[in-house]
Amino acid sequence: MARLALLSVSNKNGLIDLARSLVEEFDFDLISSGGTAQALKDAGLAVTKVADYTGSPEILGGRVKTLHPRIHGGILARRDVPQDITDLENNQIRPIDLVVVNLYPFEETIAKPGVTLSQAVEQIDIGGPAMLRASSKNFAHLAVLCDPAQYDEYLEELRQNNGEASLEFRQKAALKGFSHTASYDQAIASYLAGIQQYTLSGTQLQSLRYGENPHQPATWYQTGTTPTGWTAATILQGKELSYNNLVDLEAARRIIAEFDTPAVTIIKHTNPCGTALGSSISEAYQKAFNADSVSAFGGIVALNRPIDAATASELTKTFLECVVAPSCDPEAEEILGKKSNVRVLILPDLSIGSKDTVKAIAGGFLVQASDDVIADASQWQVVTERQPTDSELAELLFAWKVCKHVKSNAIVVTSDRTTLGVGAGQMNRVGSVKIALEQAGEKAKSAILASDGFFPFDDSVRTAAAAGITAIVQPGGSLRDKDSIKAANELGLVMVLTGVRHFLH
Repeated sequence: MARLALLSVSNKNGLIDLARSLVEEFDFDLISSGGTAQALKDAGLAVTKVADYTGSPEILGGRVKTLHPRIHGGILARRDVPQDITDLENNQIRPIDLVVVNLYPFEETIAKPGVTLSQAVEQIDIGGPAMLRASSKNFAHLAVLCDPAQYDEYLEELRQNNGEASLEFRQKAALKGFSHTASYDQAIASYLAGIQQYTLSGTQLQSLRYGENPHQPATWYQTGTTPTGWTAATILQGKELSYNNLVDLEAARRIIAEFDTPAVTIIKHTNPCGTALGSSISEAYQKAFNADSVSAFGGIVALNRPIDAATASELTKTFLECVVAPSCDPEAEEILGKKSNVRVLILPDLSIGSKDTVKAIAGGFLVQASDDVIADASQWQVVTERQPTDSELAELLFAWKVCKHVKSNAIVVTSDRTTLGVGAGQMNRVGSVKIALEQAGEKAKSAILASDGFFPFDDSVRTAAAAGITAIVQPGGSLRDKDSIKAANELGLVMVLTGVRHFLH
């Protein structure tokens, strides 16, 4: 008798190819429900509907389809227990050798604006998790697949092992099944609990060589049931990503997401050593690289436009750890291929990030909303006698966007939409100002300066003016704001207050 496979999926990627191989190569019979059965039928594949197999119709608008002894008996039966086999025979139940199931898109649904509670509830899968848990429990006797990425590996298992999947594969697949249902249930619990309960879980994607240092083990996890963000990125070439690579890539993504025009940022240790806008992506890269070519060595580069041949040629002129862009032209890919150790990633949408920031502390963890405030210069307050020109205001906006992503205390000096000096993570703001100005050097003349926090004294304003800075943007809010404003007026500077602070710890 042919073996039996049960297919019931929300995500139908790869479904038809898998089903066709099961039938044509390995003599499986197929049973399926709802839209999955229709998709298989439309593809010309023979399939028995679950309702026909069980003799029970789908009811309650599809809420009950696979919750039946003929389904779960076939999944849970142990082939080496005589009583189980007798029970199957007495109830005319066929053993099921493969279960392919993934779940209703609950997380995708609640992510949409304006989704109501009743709409979210209807995307809570019941039959799917039941089948997934049952088949994962019985991995000793059948295989379960909950991710299209597993399909090719499963088929290869069958081809290499005379039509059987190894116990090692089945156990690994069961672990993925339980992880899948755990993530799914936690997403539902978090949604219903709101801020009362915060759950964090993930499925192991891969073990990393080590963490920040060689003595620290590290693992990369995927949150949710569908790959998103970096887990969905395509790696064109290069070595495996490291812990530090991923941390820096995320820092680069956050900066580059601020800009709509061609932009490039180069990251070292989560701080930008060079960020620039240009009329083309090649020009933006050249400006960002020249901003601090010494620090750019071994950096992480993010571009918000496709990598073209001209940019690829420039990228190969220095040692880089990683490059990420929304796409890469074929000619550019060939050029980058000459630097085979450079990790090149494609992430079509660099703007999508986590809604929350989570940080572990002893005995628990902290959660805050991500700092995704969009800068709006029309809401800023000019507090000095001298008003900014349109060009200065555009430059102030650029500097402010970059400063938001620099470790506090953060000072950024820019000109021509290019960073000239970055003072990051100093214990006092004066120290950050001095570092940024020293790095900018003579280019600080007629440049502008951004500060992520207010100036508690006027000393930094005077230091900036002495270096040639003509305009300053800062959040304001100090009891001594009047001292900084007075100094700015005295020295002929523009000072703009944003009313928004951007500390980054």
